[in-house]
Amino acid sequence: MPLRTVRLGSPRHEGEGLRIGTVRRPPRGVPKEEFASRDFYDVWLPELSPSADLVRHALAAQADQDGKAWSAFERAFRKELATPEARHLIDLVVAMSSRSPVSIGCYCEDEQWCHRTVLRSAFEAAGAEVVSS
Repeated sequence: MPLRTVRLGSPRHEGEGLRIGTVRRPPRGVPKEEFASRDFYDVWLPELSPSADLVRHALAAQADQDGKAWSAFERAFRKELATPEARHLIDLVVAMSSRSPVSIGCYCEDEQWCHRTVLRSAFEAAGAEVVSS
């Protein structure tokens, strides 16, 4: 089954399965018990989001549409994803997606300027088929 990348807070797609939030912070102003019912996520996995420092760099590159800064962010985030802890989580999500529908997401509107692109390549390298919503 393909692993789907989604924008958190967007309506769920049929067959999307378990929605995993790969964000540093939970949604603001939303009670924890409403995260799933309001289409944010079923499970929060901040360990697959960029570090707080990298989030700041990504947001700046995103706001300025700065390709050079974005490339630097991607390299740094790939390095974070290469840790044993992150590799174990990536392998776990890939294994889950081979047996049941799973989606991972972030709040960013444009996936091109979102850490989901880096996660996508990490999941693909680990053997997952990944599709965007």
